[in-house]
Amino acid sequence: MTTTKARAITYVWIIVSAIAIVSWFLGPAREAGPPVASAPITIAVLAMAFIKARLIIGYFMEVRTAPVWLRLATDAWLVVLWGAVLTIYLW
Repeated sequence: MTTTKARAITYVWIIVSAIAIVSWFLGPAREAGPPVASAPITIAVLAMAFIKARLIIGYFMEVRTAPVWLRLATDAWLVVLWGAVLTIYLW
């Protein structure tokens, strides 16, 4: 593995970890009383999950070096999944 590739994977791992920590901090577990659903926080967490999934699929499953049809299929799957979850939540 080249140092440039290893460095890119390390940066992606740091970003994915940071997104996980930020999404955990957005959760209602540290507030007093029963948790209350919040649409803006839910949308933010779902957007961060979309970015995390895209990075994991691209870098750790190496789809970024795969054929174009596979990259497009995984991107389309993520968009459909994210849209479906968001639609179900907001409906």
